[in-house]
Amino acid sequence: MRIAVLLRDRCQPKKCNLECIHYCPPVRTGTDAIVMGETGKPFISEELCVGCGICIHKCPFEAIKIIGLPQELEGEMVHQFGKNSFRLYRLPVPKKGQVVGLLGPNGIGKTTAISILSGQIIPNLGDYDHASSWDKVVKRYAGTEIHDYFDALSKGKIKTAMKPQYVDKLPALHKGMVRELLKKVDDNGRLDEVADRVAIRGVIDRDIGKLSGGELQRVAIAATLLKDADIYFFDEPSSYLDIYQRLEVAKVIQELSERKQVMVIEHDLAVMDFLADLVHIMYGEEGAYGVMTQPRAVRTAINVYLDGYLREENIRFRDTKIVFEKRPPRGGWKSEVLLRFPALTKRFKTFTLHVAEGTIKKGEVVGAVGPNATGKTTFVKMLAGEVKPTAGHLTTEVSMSYKPQYIKPEFEGTVRELLAANVGRDYESGFFQAEIAHPLNLKYLMEKDLQTLSGGELQRVSIAECLGKTADIYLIDEPSAYLDSNQRMVTSKTIRRAIEKLGKSALIVDHDVYMIDLISDSLMVFSGEPSAKGATKGPLEMREGMNMFLKDVQITFRRDQDSSRPRINKKNSRLDREQKSKGEYYYG
Repeated sequence: MRIAVLLRDRCQPKKCNLECIHYCPPVRTGTDAIVMGETGKPFISEELCVGCGICIHKCPFEAIKIIGLPQELEGEMVHQFGKNSFRLYRLPVPKKGQVVGLLGPNGIGKTTAISILSGQIIPNLGDYDHASSWDKVVKRYAGTEIHDYFDALSKGKIKTAMKPQYVDKLPALHKGMVRELLKKVDDNGRLDEVADRVAIRGVIDRDIGKLSGGELQRVAIAATLLKDADIYFFDEPSSYLDIYQRLEVAKVIQELSERKQVMVIEHDLAVMDFLADLVHIMYGEEGAYGVMTQPRAVRTAINVYLDGYLREENIRFRDTKIVFEKRPPRGGWKSEVLLRFPALTKRFKTFTLHVAEGTIKKGEVVGAVGPNATGKTTFVKMLAGEVKPTAGHLTTEVSMSYKPQYIKPEFEGTVRELLAANVGRDYESGFFQAEIAHPLNLKYLMEKDLQTLSGGELQRVSIAECLGKTADIYLIDEPSAYLDSNQRMVTSKTIRRAIEKLGKSALIVDHDVYMIDLISDSLMVFSGEPSAKGATKGPLEMREGMNMFLKDVQITFRRDQDSSRPRINKKNSRLDREQKSKGEYYYG
């Protein structure tokens, strides 16, 4: 079965010579396999296409994909957005008493799938020329496991609640105090109970526009939990949360699944492993198609996803395995001091940060870990010169390149224009293209307007912009936000390799523990009382720093026997008790 996809955001007929039409063999023999449509962009006839692939290679913007799919998918299309557009095959099935997870790269239909199951999209079953109707959907799935669900959904007998993916956009959509906003969705008078469970008691009387990303995430989760629904959907609930908050939220979602149906999209593999019971792997091509596989037990599903090969379907959906190395932590970093910062204090109205004296050495990558709202971003901003300390004098002649935690696309223009303006001619250099742009997959984003980028795309562009500037120290705050698990591994290696080859230093703040371990030579550990006071220790050697941090949050990790990936131990399990007694929380 062959499908033809035109990536409309890449296709630019005014900037090319319509190579796709002029070089197409059927067109040259008088067959209208590719024609210009009313929208000013070409249409490809899947029936007349011979699959030669010439148009793919001739298109200067790589806007065409001709893909051969397994014949078994014939008749399993759930939704197609239009001619030569993205299509979704198969759907997950909600199950009471179990958390069902969706795992896969960005851009292959996970959010589309839960939008269909929540009733926001009526699937057209591939018939995009006619209006969708629930009657067609219910008839199409007669005799299948999901039939009764769609039948009840179409009759309004199922209430759904969804936690959106991009919580940082909430202040633009909702105005006012958190308490008043939550009261509007509190169907059963459980506001105080839920506020305690997701730890938002401290922000409940604040304006939603003044909240941090982690606070917005927990407010969004609270709003979802307060609704009286039959099925709950959580789209990336761990973004911006620290590891302790992620596990607390995971426990709340697990408790919810005991009485309701729950479905979760999550990219933090350790959290997905801890949270889900069953997982559907999704594979496909970004912007082209997505296929939902049958559910597997969570451990098996994650290992299959890392391996990139579905044995029962004989499909390899990734060229290389994602490999987790089981290795001892890096030792002390031996080089001359690049930056020595004195003891610093920064006081805000309700928060005070005390920074202990420390050093960053030449070529050293320092990871910064700790609970949310204990001052990690404040410290980075002090180094970047955006925030001045209240006590202590920070003077440095070293130059900084800073990627902030929250990225606001204020630049008007394309990605190429942004890089040209902020990176200069260096963005065209062989080093930038080979070591930064290529692994971060920026090639297809260069001509896109910055305002149209998704969260993950914007994140990759911001990381590239930061690394592309000439600096002595690179300050990168939460590079994992909105990246899928595969992109996180690639981004970790890209940052590490670029810093090594540039011979510079870096400070990386993130909550993905494995990402921090993969990148860092040493650790700064932040502790304290969130939103009240914070203090730092370090930079410390990796083993000492990781044990100090994880001991603080009372979490231990073990290694999976097959894939060596880190897995969170159940609290008070034999391994958890054993590792705590040894003082080895991660490398044990």
